Amino acid sequence: MESIKINKLEVENVKRIKAVKIEPTASGLTIVGGNNNQGKTSVLDSIAWALGGDKFRPSEAQRKGSTIPPTLHIVMSNGLVVERKGKNSALKVTDPDGNKGGQQLLNEFVEQLALDLPKFMDASGKEKAQTLLKIIGVGDQLAVLDKEEKELYNQRLAIGQIADQKKKFADEQAYYPDAPKELVSAAELIKQQQDILAKNGENQRKRDQLNEITRNKHRLFDEIQIVDGNIEALQKRKEDLVAKYNQAVSDEEIAMKTTLELHDESTAELEDNIANIEEINRKVRANMDKDKAEDDALDYKNQYAALTEKIVNTRDKKTELLNAAELPLPDLSVKDGELVYKGQKWDNMSGSDRMKVSTAIVRKLNPKCGFVLLDKLEQMDMQTLNEFGQWLEQEGLQAIATRVSTGGECSIIIEDGYVANPEPLPKKEWKEGSF
Repeated sequence: MESIKINKLEVENVKRIKAVKIEPTASGLTIVGGNNNQGKTSVLDSIAWALGGDKFRPSEAQRKGSTIPPTLHIVMSNGLVVERKGKNSALKVTDPDGNKGGQQLLNEFVEQLALDLPKFMDASGKEKAQTLLKIIGVGDQLAVLDKEEKELYNQRLAIGQIADQKKKFADEQAYYPDAPKELVSAAELIKQQQDILAKNGENQRKRDQLNEITRNKHRLFDEIQIVDGNIEALQKRKEDLVAKYNQAVSDEEIAMKTTLELHDESTAELEDNIANIEEINRKVRANMDKDKAEDDALDYKNQYAALTEKIVNTRDKKTELLNAAELPLPDLSVKDGELVYKGQKWDNMSGSDRMKVSTAIVRKLNPKCGFVLLDKLEQMDMQTLNEFGQWLEQEGLQAIATRVSTGGECSIIIEDGYVANPEPLPKKEWKEGSF
């Protein structure tokens, strides 16, 4: 679809203009130059009024001192002729076939912001971004993702604060590495003590039994000696005693082996633990509290990490959404609700890049509109002006601009409401580093 541009403009008696005729270049910059208060801006105001409707009508449209009402005559590249003339400056639009039309016909291809680019440039960063998102048709989807990201961010912020508090609390808790893992029971300690005492008692019983066997052995030995004095009479008794003695020796050996293996256990530690059970359990509880605090801190840390991952995923979705959209310029996007071009936000963009971004977005609003009006290009240095002019030509865009200058970069120069050089200038070729 070929965009529509301005082929010719004739203006009389509008604001400071007495009579001006311009034939803008089809692509690139047409710069209306001149000193202050000579009628440069009046040229742009005339175009805006002619094409944009009565809302662009200047408050004092008729040139001061003139008795002749304003006259505007514009020929568009699609053959439409737009006129405003007469006492009421009534609009008349005529197509190449002679058919008449009105403002509605112009609205099909005239983008309002193309007539008032400063309105877009002076808008807030959020408004600029919303305009772009509306153009590329992802505003609603991006709004959902923005809301999701904001909610996740707020959740993560709250979780992060709690996680920090939990970590600080856990670090402040005392810890006793020598304390038992579980709470100590007094009844259990007493039972352990009783078991040890019972075992020690059994050991003592076995030792006493050994002593009794040993005493019995000695007694039997003594009896054997007595019996030896009367061998004949007490032979049988001796034999019985010897058998019993041998048995006693055997029992003694067995008992000796058993008692040698016996080891009594001390109850001193148990008695100490029973006496200090409250202090021990205090330390155990302190350790358990610290372990729980560290587990809680770790849990919130994991929640924080999970939310961070969700935020990254949401941002990736936003990036994918914007990358898939048909943007007016390469390297143009929206980040954190603001326009970003070549990695720079609006306040860090060069003047040339701001012009490129604004012009490209306005053009995208209505691709049929192939022109844009720009005021006060004296804010651009020559290099920036040159870069912008080259870009316009590459994009096939027409820009009619004003600049406080009478230099060679100007297409025409306005003096006291007239064109100072009425002869058409050759088409300006924008070459890097030259004008």
